[in-house]
Amino acid sequence: MRIDLNADLGESWPRWTSGEDIALLDVVTSANVCCGAYAGDADLMRATCDAAIDRGVAIGAQVGYPDRANFGRIRVDIRPAELTDQLLGQIGLLDEIARAAGSSVSYVKPHGALYNTIVDDDVQAQAVVDALLALDVSLPLLGLPGSTSLAIAESSGLPVIREGFADRAYTSDGRLVPRSQAGAVLDDPDAVAAQAVRLMSTVSSVCVHSDSPGAVDLARSVRAALESAGTELMSVTA
Repeated sequence: MRIDLNADLGESWPRWTSGEDIALLDVVTSANVCCGAYAGDADLMRATCDAAIDRGVAIGAQVGYPDRANFGRIRVDIRPAELTDQLLGQIGLLDEIARAAGSSVSYVKPHGALYNTIVDDDVQAQAVVDALLALDVSLPLLGLPGSTSLAIAESSGLPVIREGFADRAYTSDGRLVPRSQAGAVLDDPDAVAAQAVRLMSTVSSVCVHSDSPGAVDLARSVRAALESAGTELMSVTA
């Protein structure tokens, strides 16, 4: 069995200069690179792509609402056509940078509030899928199992990647517990590793957030647990 291990990267220069993002790239198989809308910038995108390519890590475009003040974690009521155009610009910029570094964008993952909104919101989910359909290549959409966005993407002929979160708590209906609630973010390495193993049967990619407490140790624990469970760690787009 193969499974992908991804992390959100390229969001913060302090985290990059501390070495935390680079250390995560030594553990994960896919990097969700921030495209500058809610955080990061073009120089950090290039540094992240260079390091990912050096390690054989797949590059994904982590797109989000253009809302740096709230780190893309608050829903934005935006016209569908404007959202589609915003996402096309973000994907295009990262792909240009990745190609200049010797690779390319291989999948798309919405970030934060956009990720959660398109679990149930038909209109914004369609706007996200429309952005992918407008690309010259057919990129997979990474998202939560059972989400509206993945259903629309599949019905439109796009590949999808079902993702689970090792370091986030879930509601009884399989949604993510809002970050505003206590216990939404998990930080115990054993609990996070155990959750990753439980998710194996329902997802093909597992995420560890780079801004979770002790993210590098959590990612290492998750990788070790998945490998001990008999999985081969490999990008789903490899």
